[in-house]
Formats: sequence, C-alpha cells, structure tokens
Amino acid sequence: METKNLDELEGALSLLQCELVARRNRFTPETVTWAQYDVLDVLRIEGALRPSVMSERLGVARPQLSKALRVLKDLGLVDQFPDEEDRRVQATTLSAHGKAFMERAALQRRDAAQRVASAMTPAEQAMFAELCRKAVRGLQAEVNGND
Repeated sequence: METKNLDELEGALSLLQCELVARRNRFTPETVTWAQYDVLDVLRIEGALRPSVMSERLGVARPQLSKALRVLKDLGLVDQFPDEEDRRVQATTLSAHGKAFMERAALQRRDAAQRVASAMTPAEQAMFAELCRKAVRGLQAEVNGND
C-alpha cells in the first residue's frame, strides 16, 4: 500500500496516543501501567485465568506477567487462588477493587467517546470508527503474521 503522508499519519497517531495516555492517567489514582491494565482487561473479559493462558493472550513472557501480577495483587486489584484443575497453579481474577477500577475505566472510555462524537458529524463518527478498526487490523497484521 502506498504511504504518501507517512509523517502526517505518524504525527496523528502519536498525538492520539499521547492524549489517550494522559486521559487514562487523570482518571486513575492507582499507578497502573499499560501492561498491567492489559492484564486487568483480559481478566475483565475472560474471568479467572491461569498465568499460562494470560501470557499467551497478552503475548508477554511469563516473568513479565508475574511481575505485573505481583504489583496488581499488592494494589488489591486482583485475587489469586489455587486453580481447580491444577492446585499447584494460581488462577487470577479481578478483586472487587479491580472490578471498580475497570468500571471507572469504562466510564472514562464512554466520556471520551462522547467528547469525540460531539466534535464530529454522524458520518464522520462512522468513518472514524471504521478507520480505527482498519488501523488496528494493520497493526495486528505483524503480530498475527499477516504482513
């Protein structure tokens, strides 16, 4: 695919990323990194998981995941308990505090969507949503081996 305006596209992506990170940092008093947030989100979506499954879903090494889980447990955002299938393994789930954190995140995403919508026509909103999905597919192509 031809990329005539690569600098402009890179600048737009960078600006959007910076704004989204800043908004996320403002709404949460917990100092959660993006990697830790990803762990919370996969638990929100899928429920209790073993570390091996989380590591695979998130595409991160087990030591990196273990570190994230330790911090999240210290913050009271996750609970761990022996896995039902293999009592030697700790399964992880969102704690009540973790669920409340993710609910605040959902409210923040909704607020951001409303603010973006107010700056666009309905046609622009639909186009933006489609272009975001297309951008994500392009970014995921490398990870999924679809270059």
